Amino acid sequence: MAPDSLNDILQDSPSPAIIIPKAYTPTHHDLIIPYNHLRGIIAYLAAQSPFTHLTCRDRVAFLIPNSLEFVATFLATTLTRAASAPLNPAYTESEIKFYFDDIQPKFAIVLRAYENAERVAKVAKHLGVPLFEVWSEIKGNDAFVNVGWLPPVNESPKPEFLRQGAPARGLLVGSDTALFLHTSGTTARPKGVPLSHTNILTSLRNISNTYELKSSDISLIVMPLFHVHGLLGALFSTLYTRGTAIIAHKFSVTSFWSEFLDYNCSWYSAVPTIHQMLLSRVKDTFPSTTGRLRFIRSCSSSLAPSTLRQLEEVFKVPVVEAYAMTEAAHQMSSNYLPPGLRKPGSVGRGRGVEIVIMDERGKILPVAEVGEVCICGDNVIKAYHNNPVATASSFHPDPKSPSEATKKYFRTGDLGSFDSDGFLFLTGRSKEQINRGGEKISPLEIDNILISHPAVAEGVCFGVISQLYGQEIEAAVVLKGIVNEDALKGYIGERLAKFKVPRKIHIVKEIPKGPTGKVQRLSLGPLFERIGSKL
Repeated sequence: MAPDSLNDILQDSPSPAIIIPKAYTPTHHDLIIPYNHLRGIIAYLAAQSPFTHLTCRDRVAFLIPNSLEFVATFLATTLTRAASAPLNPAYTESEIKFYFDDIQPKFAIVLRAYENAERVAKVAKHLGVPLFEVWSEIKGNDAFVNVGWLPPVNESPKPEFLRQGAPARGLLVGSDTALFLHTSGTTARPKGVPLSHTNILTSLRNISNTYELKSSDISLIVMPLFHVHGLLGALFSTLYTRGTAIIAHKFSVTSFWSEFLDYNCSWYSAVPTIHQMLLSRVKDTFPSTTGRLRFIRSCSSSLAPSTLRQLEEVFKVPVVEAYAMTEAAHQMSSNYLPPGLRKPGSVGRGRGVEIVIMDERGKILPVAEVGEVCICGDNVIKAYHNNPVATASSFHPDPKSPSEATKKYFRTGDLGSFDSDGFLFLTGRSKEQINRGGEKISPLEIDNILISHPAVAEGVCFGVISQLYGQEIEAAVVLKGIVNEDALKGYIGERLAKFKVPRKIHIVKEIPKGPTGKVQRLSLGPLFERIGSKL
């Protein structure tokens, strides 16, 4: 029977749901949590105050790294009909303040003795947000997750709601908000994205069907769980099919393969940056065998065809590129596993999601014509949180029946086109497109050429202000061999029109990225204009 809520995916089974590797446990032994035990951990935590005071109108913000405590806190919150709002534990005080202001949490939670607790406590005290801590206790083969009051200062009184009786909740329904995230904010102020249980379950079903996930599959989680990729694209998609998730605290290029093989993993999902890091350290970290690995999934930013080919040549398994975004509860399209068709440079076909290409007026465009990628499906949000202006501008009515309010197409902000086989090719973000004297240039096209050079490990191009052209092209590269700027310009010039050759190529030690390893292209122009090539 299909689950009605996210919590329903946890079956009453003795098979392992999650494993915390011994490197991250206080006992230095693997912490193996079966499905039935995980259900008990979550039910126990949800029965403790302050969780007993939550309703479907509430949100809980928490800053917890990848761990058993993260999973338990998330699902204990959703079990009460409240929404989980995970945040990056590395956020600064100003970032925490912004998100707390927007989320308006009933309370916030941190991991006991974690380094971010002091920062969070300072903001919580200033905003009047009650703060709690969670911690796990391991007794033999059993584990429990507890929660306790953590006053920002010793004299802080406990919040008033703790003195009141538990509210009446009613039954959990699919339309309840389960997950509250934010857009990346690379092009504007981050927007609140409320994802319902139905949104998430639809996406998990699409992901599991796409990759034929089974209970025998074991996934190594290398993406942060506060991000939709790690949370839905890796962790919950594994639990949805009764597989096993190996939860490392964070990605480590030096320990990746030992963990992958030690725990008999069969797949992993990551951003291109992580794939590139694994390739760069093949000689000293790859043990020449991939064990049970049956496929590699890439998502969250564009994977260069040259990188895809390298991955398949080295690791001898199919690499499947997908296309996803927060507002769609992660996945929208993907290439196929063999023997299905895969096309390097394409993000595949819509998988359980309707995808069309539209012009600015909402007209559906024909094959091969570039326009905005728009989507429709039960995985897609209906509105942004408290932002009617952004909501109104983010949807097109169905052009076949514009008077019907029931069907709308969400505007992703990405540009792309379909080929004759129905495969989607992205050309970039509409706001990232470079306009050089009226010539519209896709930065991804230049990125792919840069990364195909044998001496380039990473490469990204971006627009900078130009008095003559409005915008000019520059790029930044990290090298793995010997090459100079002029040679790189010549390499690009042999493959692209002259006006697409970057005016300047910065050779740097590293390219700045966001917390999930995703390049934030729009911030690079102002950054390099300010500091030059000093990175």
